Amino acid sequence: MGSFSLPHILVLAVIAILLLGGGRFSAMMGDVAKGVKSFKKGMAEEDEDTSGRPKPRIEAQSAAQPAYDRDADRVREDR
Repeated sequence: MGSFSLPHILVLAVIAILLLGGGRFSAMMGDVAKGVKSFKKGMAEEDEDTSGRPKPRIEAQSAAQPAYDRDADRVREDR
């Protein structure tokens, strides 16, 4: 009862097309297709950029030091 069967999905698709209209629905699908295409293009460009050189590592930053201590006394000068 928790999963949708093929007839349920088809009925929902027909209702969505009726509510949104055929042109609007196809425009949304076109936008999705453009997004997938640009994603694939970006992934291919990323693969081409790896010319044997290792990617630079992200260095860990030191922990932030508080400007005030527990008693609200200034610990360091900001400027």
